[in-house]
Amino acid sequence: MDVTGIANVATAMSDASTNQAVGIAVLKKAIDLNAAGALALIEALPDNSSTQNLPAHLGKNINTIA
Repeated sequence: MDVTGIANVATAMSDASTNQAVGIAVLKKAIDLNAAGALALIEALPDNSSTQNLPAHLGKNINTIA
């Protein structure tokens, strides 16, 4: 193998390493954005304390005939 062949292989390996690092960084950013979106949705859920004042028999049966 000549010197240019070795240089080409080294350059290709370096490019692959850089591409992999960029891909991982983009993936981490996407995961962080998804986590932030999920947290915002969870925080947007209304408080269900209003259902605690209902009688105990409500919400226990499902009308399957209708």
